[in-house]
Amino acid sequence: MGKCLFLYNPLSGKGKIVKNEEKIVKDLSQKYEVEVCRSQHPGHIGELILEKGNDVDLIVIAGGDGTLNEAINSIMRLGKKVKLGYIPTGTVNDVAHSLGIPRNTKKAVKNILEGEEFSHDVFKMNDRYGIYVCCSGLFTETSYATDQKQKRKMGKVAYAFHGIKKVFSTPAVKLKLSYDGGELEGKYALMLVLNSKSVAGFRINRLAALNDGLVDVVLIKSKKDKVNFGAVCKVAMFFLQGIKTHYKKNIDVLQIDKFRIDTTEDTIINLDGEKIGEGSFNFEVIKEGINIIVPSLKKLIKHEEKID
Repeated sequence: MGKCLFLYNPLSGKGKIVKNEEKIVKDLSQKYEVEVCRSQHPGHIGELILEKGNDVDLIVIAGGDGTLNEAINSIMRLGKKVKLGYIPTGTVNDVAHSLGIPRNTKKAVKNILEGEEFSHDVFKMNDRYGIYVCCSGLFTETSYATDQKQKRKMGKVAYAFHGIKKVFSTPAVKLKLSYDGGELEGKYALMLVLNSKSVAGFRINRLAALNDGLVDVVLIKSKKDKVNFGAVCKVAMFFLQGIKTHYKKNIDVLQIDKFRIDTTEDTIINLDGEKIGEGSFNFEVIKEGINIIVPSLKKLIKHEEKID
């Protein structure tokens, strides 16, 4: 029998995972010897993985996209490649949506026991790792700046309220992107680096391949130093219509694996829903860097066809 480390954030979502702990452990115990740890403070899950991860065969995470990012950052620093099972209990759960992982806890655990390993790309940004999005500009502070109590009470609506309040006080992002083959420089209402089909609950990149060693870089231009109504409309239409239909003169789209972005020190960067720092960064894709358990690959393909 293999060993499993089950880690979860008791505050994620509406805290329902605490009530389900006993049942989850019982189900996982069919195949694994399970050790359970609750997150006690920010960064605790990452600390536990670094402490215990090399001694287990499977790490199971229950939480939102931010909790998952914390786990991935530590898994990438382990001395071996450990399988990752995911129980999505956050407000949005973009990674789960992209991979077809059920949000229902019972079904998510069943997926961990019966699903298949999928080698998912990971990207590295300076000394931090991410799995699905890096962004800056309009709406990008909403995920980490929205009050946790409001998120638990109101769900996605809490994000909407916070985003609307900040719309016309957001400065344009001034940056230079350098890559093998050229560079782009200007003012942008939004910068997105994507390795996901879903961002903020919107299916904006339906044809994304999550293990091809590439990311999509989207830069939506701004004519002003502060985001205006026209820029807001461009961003809104992009989220509603997606990347496939928006190769236009005011939006630059690149598909690359390595680049550098130089920007001002007060430019805040959002990585997988978490604020990670400010200023410039080097970016590279680690192809098939982490193994995540997903529904059978045939079901995953059907899920992709359905959302396309």
